[in-house]
Amino acid sequence: MSRRGGYTTMTPTEITATRKLADGRQMPVMGFGTYLLNDQPTMNTAIQTAWDAGYRMFDTAMLYRNEDILGPAIQQLGLPREGLFLTSKVAEIVQGYDQTMKAVEGSLKRLQTDYLDLLLIHWPVREHFFDTWRALEQLKADGQVKSIGVSNYTIAHLELLATKAKEMPVVNQVEYHPYLNQQALADYDQEHDIVTEAWSPLGRRVVLDDPMLAKMAAHHNKSVAQVILRWELQHQLVTIPKSTHPERIQENANIFDFSLDIDEMTMIDLLNKNERTGNEPEIVYETGKQY
Repeated sequence: MSRRGGYTTMTPTEITATRKLADGRQMPVMGFGTYLLNDQPTMNTAIQTAWDAGYRMFDTAMLYRNEDILGPAIQQLGLPREGLFLTSKVAEIVQGYDQTMKAVEGSLKRLQTDYLDLLLIHWPVREHFFDTWRALEQLKADGQVKSIGVSNYTIAHLELLATKAKEMPVVNQVEYHPYLNQQALADYDQEHDIVTEAWSPLGRRVVLDDPMLAKMAAHHNKSVAQVILRWELQHQLVTIPKSTHPERIQENANIFDFSLDIDEMTMIDLLNKNERTGNEPEIVYETGKQY
């Protein structure tokens, strides 16, 4: 259901549910973000806890510098590769056709796998804009990547990419939370058969401390984080919360036993302030680096 056409309570009833991508593959509706997990024991505990809670998608990136501990965590814990959905992202500093091809080879080695389920361009960079995407198309053709997408792309970036791309991204991972809901971008993605995936889905502490969200959470006997994640699912987004705390990892997964009504969805939508916690995509596009 379109965001503009209303909201839906027809959301998945379990964490292992999937969304169908434009390329025909299935992507879990909820994944586990690994940003800031930077030592092996913490990673092992987090991945085991997430797996036990039902997470089957794990999101990393070259810039996180933890692919080399995520791979061993999966191996050491005996998790089946075919039952996992692994995502990584191409950093700005290794964009361009040849550099991207080489960088992904390194990611596969660090992750101890021979393919990625999803590879994203982490940020758009003007200098290497088309060549980097061409590399992703080739990596998919070679079987090293199953699905390809982008991250932090605006509508303008997607429209520019469409002028030369042989195939379009199936996912656009962007910052998305109650204080930055990017409705126009999410609508555009949906209209062009691109799944919007939310990074920083809970925003910062100020979002979690919002008094209206606190009241709504109390009404449902849920945490504010659970209400926010449920709101995102009912907007048909894929979401990837992160945490280093086992109890929070489990809590974030427990959002499939309640729903928000239309009024509640609207109230959360109205919290939007267009406040980013991360970089402005257009600045990264022009400068080629985060700031």
